[in-house]
Amino acid sequence: MGTATAGKSSGGRTAWHNWAGNITATPARVVTPASVGELQETVRRAAEDGLRVKAVGTGHSFTAAAATDGVLVRPQALAGIRSIDRAAGTVTVAAGTVLKDLNRALAAEGLSLTNMGDIMEQTVSGATSTGTHGTGRDSASISAQIRGLELVTADGRLLTCSEKENPEVFAAARLGIGALGIVTAITFAVEPIFFLTAREEPMGFDRVTAEFEEHFAENEHFEFYWFPHTGNCNTKRNNRSQGPAAPPGPVSAWIEDELLSNGLFQAVNSLGRAVPASIPSIARVASRALSARTYTDIPYKVFTSPRRVRFVEMEYALPRERVPLALRELRAMVDRSGLRISFPVEVRTAPADDITLSTASGRDTAYIAVHMYRGTPYQGYFTAAERIFTAHGGRPHWGKVHTRDAQYFSEVYPRFGEFTALRDRLDPDRVFGNDYLRRVLGD
Repeated sequence: MGTATAGKSSGGRTAWHNWAGNITATPARVVTPASVGELQETVRRAAEDGLRVKAVGTGHSFTAAAATDGVLVRPQALAGIRSIDRAAGTVTVAAGTVLKDLNRALAAEGLSLTNMGDIMEQTVSGATSTGTHGTGRDSASISAQIRGLELVTADGRLLTCSEKENPEVFAAARLGIGALGIVTAITFAVEPIFFLTAREEPMGFDRVTAEFEEHFAENEHFEFYWFPHTGNCNTKRNNRSQGPAAPPGPVSAWIEDELLSNGLFQAVNSLGRAVPASIPSIARVASRALSARTYTDIPYKVFTSPRRVRFVEMEYALPRERVPLALRELRAMVDRSGLRISFPVEVRTAPADDITLSTASGRDTAYIAVHMYRGTPYQGYFTAAERIFTAHGGRPHWGKVHTRDAQYFSEVYPRFGEFTALRDRLDPDRVFGNDYLRRVLGD
């Protein structure tokens, strides 16, 4: 899977763009600090020079959350596990650590995160700052697994936060969208490594939406994909098991994960982009190509999978009980619209949490994610989908395409004012501001 890239712009500056290629920025300077002290000095200097500062991970956000014309901080040198506390069940890692490296290092120590998203290319700070999540009945987002963090504030100070130390900052900074400071280290809750058995099974749209609450209640981790233009879904249930590991055979894994999910999927999307009228027929064939399979492995090998086909994504968090109705409305909209959608729609869940701006803050949640192949016009589809999601009180993922603003967020987040007041206190001069934060948080 690719990451954000940088290249020289015509003015001699380095242009940066995200993984999907839909966001570009040209910062005045790019800094890769080798230590927390260097990062603190970078922030102080930027403030003195009247420049804004943003940290960027691997660019997997589809929004301009990390874009800046000021100082772009790349935390990749701040990486690796700092310490493991087995008695407390925690691990402290530097902010630039990539989730893939963290998962492998934890596995080598016989440890694992309880839950995670479906890709692991992001840095831990980038993933948590935007609210990356997987699916879970009882276990929540990656941000909700944070037990402590370090934050460089606008005046260059290093703030240590936990439930006991600076608790009001901790409540917000676990998912801070980069607005409160630059995260330098995160302490996660971890547990002894365990096995998950995954059961993937095709299922009809009408059945899966009618039985959604049952599937949710009966499984630790339930998710499904609906293929637009069809009545077909693919469901995935992940539940803990005694093991032993029984991963998919190499041929089966290659067919499902490489050929169908990446190689063939790439070709199919390219064809669909060139000949949109072919998409419904392709969708019917593709959605029937997937077969049921069951396999068992350690968590990150079950939760995550490679995603090499590039796309643009919108995702909304809805009150869980509203999702079947919203999905039926989405399907009816697609059917009557003339739109041609080659990417499946993804549905996942999360329990309520207590993080100020978490999409699951204070309510049991389910997510609906819509995608379009990179390079195809997505605005018509996303606009129509967003109209449905907002009618159900939806909260957009902070790192995925949406058009909402501070006024809207003040209505769907009961603690929105708590976050903006904290921002006013920590960053009154908006050293960490940018156009995206102005839109979503206000001035």
